[in-house]
Amino acid sequence: MKLNYTNVLVTGAAGFIGYHLSKRLLDNGCHVTGIDNMNAYYDVKLKEARLARLTAYDKFDFARISLEDLNDLEAVFRGSEFDAVVNLAAQAGVRYSLKNPHAYVNANIVGFVNLLECCRHNQIKHFVFASSSSVYGANTLMPFSIHHNIDHPVSLYAATKKSNELMAHTYSHLYGLPCTGLRFFTVYGPWGRPDMALFLFTKAILEGTPINVFNHGKMQRDFTFIDDIIEGVVRVMANLPEPNPSWSGDSPDPGTSYTNYKIYNIGNNQPISLNRFIETIEDTLGKTAKKKMMDLQPGDVTATYADVDDLINDVGFKPATPIEEGIKRFIAWYKEFYGV
Repeated sequence: MKLNYTNVLVTGAAGFIGYHLSKRLLDNGCHVTGIDNMNAYYDVKLKEARLARLTAYDKFDFARISLEDLNDLEAVFRGSEFDAVVNLAAQAGVRYSLKNPHAYVNANIVGFVNLLECCRHNQIKHFVFASSSSVYGANTLMPFSIHHNIDHPVSLYAATKKSNELMAHTYSHLYGLPCTGLRFFTVYGPWGRPDMALFLFTKAILEGTPINVFNHGKMQRDFTFIDDIIEGVVRVMANLPEPNPSWSGDSPDPGTSYTNYKIYNIGNNQPISLNRFIETIEDTLGKTAKKKMMDLQPGDVTATYADVDDLINDVGFKPATPIEEGIKRFIAWYKEFYGV
């Protein structure tokens, strides 16, 4: 996919998805400026290792700042003339939002509006931002569609992600800022986050310690491999959102708008049970997990399943990496990185 951008700002560049996107853009010849506050939500050494691989590129610049600091953020924008901005910085994690809600308000809401302000004052051609499958909340009609109402979040994390979508729409309406939101579905793969299931399970099984299997393994997730996520992001970046000519305020479509604003799901379109996910890890490692069966946790949902018809229709892409392949590639990376 050819990008018309030569100069891109990626926030959360030392994070899991931000690292992979930055590397893809750099490999395509883009100049990338990365922002990350390198917070200690998980092992900073992993973030530093990702960052070290990016700083090896001549066309990569890095600023260690928080989006909540408007003065620092404005300094990054000053004179940089970014073509596009991709926001992948956020306080992540559903369960942590129950313990530390203020971290989510600061990073995901205050930081987000600061970024919108910088985009509108610097004539950014396309603002692309990470939303989340968690916005579907209490919805049970499957597969989850961008055209469904999402007014019932079940975690503060989800509520902040929905607020991002609402704020971006407002800036599209008021200032004509082209905005595209991406609802990612359970991303996994090499360089993944240590707080996510695949990382936790792999580490525990190799060490012979028990794993917590929530909802007795009956949960279903639309596990989406990182390469598919990045391909979706790059294609969407190249596809400016257009107003929907048939949008009507009498029957408003949540996923499109009368302004230059659009939402997409990026998911594998194939929900997998947690039990099958664990079995695939066991098969790949050649080792059986010790399981501790647990009830569903507060803020969690029982299933996610992405409708990706709009993604297919607009940018011609459908994620398709099977979990057997994705897990094999993650475990190969894990063993090499940690010297197992």
